[in-house]
Amino acid sequence: MIARLTLVLFFSAALQAQQSPTPAEQMGQRLRQIYEHNDYKSDPNKQAERASYYEQLLKQPLNLKDRTTVALELANEQLRIGDSSASIATLLSLQQQLTSAKAPVPQQISEQLHRELAIAYLRLGEQQNCLVPRTMPSQSISSQPMSSETMPTHPATACLYPLQKSAVHQLKQGAQGAVAEYTWLLHHNPNSYLYRWLLNVAYQQLGRYPQDVPSQWLIPESLSSSEYDIGYFPDVAMLAGIDLSTRSGGVLVEDFDGDGLLDIMLSSSGPLDQMHFFHNNGDGTFSDRTRQAGLTGELGGLNIVLTDYNNDGHPDVLVLRGAWWGKYGEYPLSLLRNNGNGTFSDVTEAAGLLAATAHPTQTAAWADYDNDGWLDLFVGHESKPDDPHPSQLFHNNHDGTFSLVAQTDTGDLHADLGFVKGVAWGDYNRDNRPDLYISAMNGRSYLFRNDGPQDPAHPDPLHWRFTDVTEKAGLGGSRNTFPTWFFDYDNDGWLDIFAAGYSSSSMEDVGAFQAGQPNRASLPHLYHNNHDGTFTDVAHQLHLDRAILAMGGNFGDLDNDGWLDIYLGTGEPSYEALLPNRMFRNNAARSFQDVTTSGDLGNLQHGHSIAFADIENTGNEDIFEEMGGAYPGDIYMDSLYHNPGHSNHWITLVLEGKQSNRAAYGAVIDLTVRDSARQRHIYRTVGSVSSFGGNPMRQHIGIGQATSIQSIEVHWPTTGKTDRLTNIPADHNYHLLEGSNKLNPIQWKSYEIGKSKLPHQH
Repeated sequence: MIARLTLVLFFSAALQAQQSPTPAEQMGQRLRQIYEHNDYKSDPNKQAERASYYEQLLKQPLNLKDRTTVALELANEQLRIGDSSASIATLLSLQQQLTSAKAPVPQQISEQLHRELAIAYLRLGEQQNCLVPRTMPSQSISSQPMSSETMPTHPATACLYPLQKSAVHQLKQGAQGAVAEYTWLLHHNPNSYLYRWLLNVAYQQLGRYPQDVPSQWLIPESLSSSEYDIGYFPDVAMLAGIDLSTRSGGVLVEDFDGDGLLDIMLSSSGPLDQMHFFHNNGDGTFSDRTRQAGLTGELGGLNIVLTDYNNDGHPDVLVLRGAWWGKYGEYPLSLLRNNGNGTFSDVTEAAGLLAATAHPTQTAAWADYDNDGWLDLFVGHESKPDDPHPSQLFHNNHDGTFSLVAQTDTGDLHADLGFVKGVAWGDYNRDNRPDLYISAMNGRSYLFRNDGPQDPAHPDPLHWRFTDVTEKAGLGGSRNTFPTWFFDYDNDGWLDIFAAGYSSSSMEDVGAFQAGQPNRASLPHLYHNNHDGTFTDVAHQLHLDRAILAMGGNFGDLDNDGWLDIYLGTGEPSYEALLPNRMFRNNAARSFQDVTTSGDLGNLQHGHSIAFADIENTGNEDIFEEMGGAYPGDIYMDSLYHNPGHSNHWITLVLEGKQSNRAAYGAVIDLTVRDSARQRHIYRTVGSVSSFGGNPMRQHIGIGQATSIQSIEVHWPTTGKTDRLTNIPADHNYHLLEGSNKLNPIQWKSYEIGKSKLPHQH
């Protein structure tokens, strides 16, 4: 009897344990509850519910004016959920009703109707010809799924500007409708550069550009010519098995399971969109191991950030949620601990971050601000006068938990810093303490100098001094910026600052910019470090002020010449913000050359998080880009651009801190090489990363034509000591443990994605 009872209790406990939700599933339940609690009439994520409401409202007896208002709202929501055909049908029905009424239609209503028809047709063409319904990010809030029976296979060249023969639409209804509508609009508003630009795009979709575009509206193809041939970067995401269509989100490329192969983690910003983890199989393919990794239930996230918060050598992940949604974006972040065996555990609550972080945000950055050997966390929130959300600094307690550093201890660092869109740590004044740059919209950005403990005689990490030196550093004035980072673009040993512009007076700025005309959109800023605590904006001088509406961005070395290049993902929530993503090659710090079209990297779809990484372990950095926009219907396939390779040499360093934090964030690498008969220095700083894109922790460094490195010096942040090594062969991977003064070679398996199936340049 006792044995039977014991057996029953055992199986009962086993069943209960089996049914108990994991921490990730518990997080998913919390996130769903927040979403379900929000009012559908105001929550920006509930377009489908609002569309249903407007559909029911149209069934009621309404006068023509009210019917027009409701129908336009319905068509808008239908387009946002991805039902372009329904949106077109709603607009055409309204158009017929207005015509039948035999009453003059106000010019404003007439233009609005044609404008919304035009963009609905344009989006329909993209959906039918460029977008295949592969893995959808969410099943719970999407509208009726688009039918795969009506869609051709997604070509690798789809939506890459300028559209060539292989990207011409086979199903032409959308592009033909767009041409007709934009032609009508231009006849009634011939000065609109937006209509002109989108008309040119529609003609390209039909394969009738430039010959059939009316001459008065033609935008010359020469405006998009490259200034240097970087080589063709084919999109191999589908060949690699990364068959995911997402909304805007984050990407991390990292070796999460320690097998030497770089994996890919992705988030999608819809509040119920499931995160995905793609494991690198080492044969040119990836497998979706989201469920096996224990990530089921980790939903949403406009951005994800890499860290090793517990110093165990396994890269962990921070998920950021709620950006752009104001009071409807009060979702907690997630801290995902890497268990070292290909799985992750949600430790947000155990780390003390659950309740404290329920604020709208998409940006955070890790650094060891007090040099105690553990990475701390700064989270930038989106704050508005009527909806304040002060930013937060958390100190790492060395036991898996974090403490919020009080506002009184950090000066203005915890004040209301405005609508924060990007944050980055970097030791700009070389005093061995990481400083903080904050990129914000609709106001000023900030540079906070890290001045150490309040009481140097008795250092306390919870009583630390950060001084606002924005004005003193020459960074004052009104800013509308988004992604940002510290990097040494000119290899002078001092960290510079990049901040991409993100604002426009109207969508007309998009058309004017693409037509090479004056516009009022914000442009990128490149702040050169003057070595004296001040900066000078040299973006115009170096020709980097040639991109607008940059949402995502990152930096890497495309051709291994030792100079860091920049790729920007462009767009904004409106479907009319259709402009190519932009790649700029660093021409030895003399200028930045636009190489977008030579690399075939100008995707017209909305671009977000970007990562540079040698994914194939061949010594060349590829580019992964998270695509998609803000709305459920604005999903798009993510891209993996394969680097064709160049003749230059390289080295990859994996640094491991011993007294410094194990991930070596803050360590400065100084390479001395003799390249083309001259000696030069190449600098990198570990943990100097984009605020919207996740490169690996390993440091891939191009060295140009040098076949060896004369010396490598690594300056460690906690001790201030330097490891120095000499005469190192190039084109190898090495591991360096802090204080060892010894490089250990690493052998990683290399491969080529779709080697026999790579598309040729079109």
